[in-house]
Amino acid sequence: MRRVLIILASIAAILLIGFFVLRTLTKSSSPEAVAQFNNDGLTITVNYCRPYKKGRVIFGGLVPYGKVWRTGANEATVIRFDQDVVIAGKPLKAGSYSLWTIPEQEKWTAIFNSETGQWGTNYDQTKDVLRVPIDAQSHKPTAEQFYIDFMKKPDGATMQLVWDETEAVVPIQKQ
Repeated sequence: MRRVLIILASIAAILLIGFFVLRTLTKSSSPEAVAQFNNDGLTITVNYCRPYKKGRVIFGGLVPYGKVWRTGANEATVIRFDQDVVIAGKPLKAGSYSLWTIPEQEKWTAIFNSETGQWGTNYDQTKDVLRVPIDAQSHKPTAEQFYIDFMKKPDGATMQLVWDETEAVVPIQKQ
């Protein structure tokens, strides 16, 4: 019995070490980042990972058009609103959501999903809370690394999702 426990403990230790080594390797290729907006009582926080272009064709290549994208790398991107907001004209309750997108050449879809904490390829459409169309446009200069930024607007902000030569814009208003 003792021998079985030692073997099980050894296997658990190896798996745990392997998990941390794999996590370190993926985070070095696509480091974690936080984008935050705080203005006039509205706070928005986005936790995401920032993949690099590395000479690849991004949209329409690595990230196919018409398919759900994790909007970053590694774990699913998580966005938190401290109060109720309006996203592209549609209401969304305060809280935390995973942020997904469906890239197209000109119009994208932004998806706010109630499930958080999952790996970025584990998307469950049945947990979508809101889907809205958003604009995508050309962005110069080329962004070698994906990033999320905010631009202050009189009634809220626009969240900019930028990578390669593309920028998708998510309008956010206080409710």
